[in-house]
Amino acid sequence: MPELTIITDMSQVPAFATEAEEADFWATHALAEHLLSAGNADSDLLPPTRPRKSNPTSLRLGTDLEQRLRHLAELKGTSYQTLLKEFVLERVYEEEKRLKII
Repeated sequence: MPELTIITDMSQVPAFATEAEEADFWATHALAEHLLSAGNADSDLLPPTRPRKSNPTSLRLGTDLEQRLRHLAELKGTSYQTLLKEFVLERVYEEEKRLKII
């Protein structure tokens, strides 16, 4: 997985036309620590809060499946990675219910 591009100045954050565009940007960029400290950044410009504990996972998808997923994500106005995470989360929840784990 490629490293994130570190934003060192808020002027490096572009204006976003859509939430999907913003999500795609923050999937590949992160704010430098000094911008995250209290009072140094406009909270409206900060990336969406993400859980601190997450692991990058590599997953090979067939070309057709990836194209279908990207098309669905576009229709929903989100990124395909976000949509894939939502699908996996929903399915795990259903399996946990089925197995009476929750």
